[in-house]
Order: sequence, then C-alpha cells, then structure tokens
Amino acid sequence: MIRSMYSAVSGLRNHQTMMDVVGNNIANVNSTGFKSSTTVFQDALSQVLRGAGVANAGSGGTNPALVGLGSRVTAITTNFGQGALQRTGRATDFAIQGDGFFVADQAGQQLYTRAGSLSIDSGGRLVTQEGAFIQGWQANATGAVNTNAAVSQIVVPVGDVIPPVQTAGVTVGGNLPANAAIGTMVSNSVQVYDGQGNPTNVRFEFTKTAADTWSAVYRYTDSAGVLQPTPPAAGTALTGGPITFDANGEVTSGYSLTLDGGVVPGFSAAQDITVSLGAAGGPQRMTQYGDLSTLAVLDQNGSAAGSLQSFTVSQDGLIVGSYSNGRTRPIGQMALATFANPEGLEKVGGSNYRATVNSGLAQLGVAGQGGRGLISTGALEMSNVDLAAEFTNLIVAQRGFQANSRVVTTSDELLQEVVNLKR
Repeated sequence: MIRSMYSAVSGLRNHQTMMDVVGNNIANVNSTGFKSSTTVFQDALSQVLRGAGVANAGSGGTNPALVGLGSRVTAITTNFGQGALQRTGRATDFAIQGDGFFVADQAGQQLYTRAGSLSIDSGGRLVTQEGAFIQGWQANATGAVNTNAAVSQIVVPVGDVIPPVQTAGVTVGGNLPANAAIGTMVSNSVQVYDGQGNPTNVRFEFTKTAADTWSAVYRYTDSAGVLQPTPPAAGTALTGGPITFDANGEVTSGYSLTLDGGVVPGFSAAQDITVSLGAAGGPQRMTQYGDLSTLAVLDQNGSAAGSLQSFTVSQDGLIVGSYSNGRTRPIGQMALATFANPEGLEKVGGSNYRATVNSGLAQLGVAGQGGRGLISTGALEMSNVDLAAEFTNLIVAQRGFQANSRVVTTSDELLQEVVNLKR
C-alpha cells in the first residue's frame, strides 16, 4: 500500500510538470519564433519480488515478478517544426523558411533565435528587440563580402555616400533611316560624369554622307548651357568612323568609336569615352532599315555621388543598399547557424537559445546553402504551438493527475482499514 501511494505521488508530480509545459505552450501561442515543447514520461525503477526461474526437465521456467515504483519525466523535448509566416510589411522583419537560426550577440554571449523582429539602433546596427546585435559579415568599401571571416555586428551606414563613377563607355543603338537623303542629320543626347561626379550633357550627331555611310560627331553643353562647338560650326569628330552598313542594314565598320578625352569639361586627355554601336547581329546594336529613325543612347556607365536611401535583404541574407544616384551596393551579409542536434539547445528566454555540449557547435554560413533555409523579408515566423493538440494534452494531464490522486485516496482508505482492525 505504501508503494502504491508513493508511485501515485510520482505520477502527480509528473503530470504537474506536464501541465506546466502545456501551460507554457499555450501562453506562448502568439510568441514570435516560439517552439513548443513536449513532456516524455518513463517508468521508474521496479522492485523484484521473484526472479525468473530457469526451465529444467522437471518444470518449466517462470517469469520474474516485478512491482513498479512509479514514473518519472525523462525528457522535455522541443519541436523545431516550421511555424506559419505572417506578413507584416515591415522592412526589418525577417522569417526563416527552413532550418537555421539568426545569430545574435547579447553582452558578449552568442545566442541563436528564430524571432526576426529586428530594428536599426542609433549607431546603424541591426539589433533584436532585446538589443542584441545581429551577427554577419560587413561588406568592404567596394561591396565585397568575405563570408570566411569571423562574424561581427552588421551596420547599416545611415547617410553613407558612395563615390562617383567617371563615364568610360556609352552605348548607342536604334535605327538610322536607310532612305534618308544625303546630308540628313539624326541626334541624341546623354549625360556623362567626370571624376568628381559633375554631369555634362553630350550630344551625338550622325549625318548621312553617302549611301550606307554616316559620319559621327559630338558637341557638349558648357556651364552657360551653350553647345560647344556652337552651330553652325562643325562638331568634334568621334574617332573610328565613318559608320558603314551592308545591304542588310547591319553595321560593318565604325561600330566602336572614341570620344577623345580632354575636350569635355572635367575629363583629361587620357580619359577617353568609348562609344559602342554594337556588332552586327548583336544585342543593342545600331541598324539601318527603311525610314525608321529611332536613334537612342541606351546606356552610360558613369554616375554622380550617391547617398544611402534604403536597403533590401535578399533570400540569401545579402543586405543591399539603394543609393540616390540609382546604384546599388552590398552592405553586409546576415549569417545563419545550424546545429547537428538543435533539440540539444537550451532555451534562455526571449525565443533565444544557447548552444550546449549536446547541441554541437554552431555551423555558420549563408542562407540557402549547406541545408540552411531562406530568409523572407517583411514577415515573421509565428509560434508552432498547435492549440488543438495542447488542449487535448491539457485534458490528458488533468485526467492523469485525477487518476493518480484517486490511487492516493484509495491507498489511504486501505491503510485506514488496517488501522481499524484493532478497535
């Protein structure tokens, strides 16, 4: 009777622990990045009343007689299944689709989390809601990221300025009219940039000089807004001309021209600009068909200086800044961590985890590689708590507790009967 009472008491304790786990799961049903836990029971030691008997010629073998001494909680396991994603539209909200954890540094302690509600602090650092610094790799001045280096704080350089890029090449395409009269001139303009990012407007003029033959000159606009050389003076010839076309309207010569440096303000004699018309049959090429006149400057590779306006994060965690001059440049790379045994991680609150001796070392890398999941921007991973299952577990825990309490009560009644034998 005493054994049954103590066995029932162990059951009461264990079902109370189960209630605690279920209650915590339900309490965190709306906690971002929370992973639910499950209680695992096992029987405790058993007392041997009679050992097993060996079989012989005169009698058969006998089984052992054992009385169990109750139950115990053998494990509280964490379910790392994927939680549902909820769109927030917030630029610094991130969710991981698949395996992996964000890496955060909190007062020198490296933590791991699935809660991606981040923000930018006054120093431009990417931080969690608890103020832990998100870890990754910062890009250098040219936008290169070394993911083989040690991880560090990711800083979004608010007000960052990228230097200007001097124009070295211009692409001109479209169509020149094949049936145009001799002396017909077609023009188009583009802004080019010097080494300090100062823009200068350059106009290209193509004049038909003979059948299937065009000359190419250019003029620039000075600080007073006047074309130089001023018409009717002839423009400055682009070297590499003239431009000729075959019977099919494809360019045969002059498809790579040069604007001599030192003529346009801000450029030196050694800073020529290549003007590409594209090779025959290639993309973005110049042609000569019919009466179409669609001359266009398709591209130029220079830009003014630009300041950081915004940033985006790709699925692989690359943070790319968008600048006022229309250019983009990598700012940094977020790191994701995976573990050989994620269930060995220790919960430390705030949907954060800490590595233990049984979780294995954190394997840091880029999202989408090495079995790591992808990062979704503008979304958060919700708790993976299944309310229907938790309420079912709540009923199971309650009934288990009640059943064990009845064993205690019944054992007490049996003891009372023994006491009452002597009246």
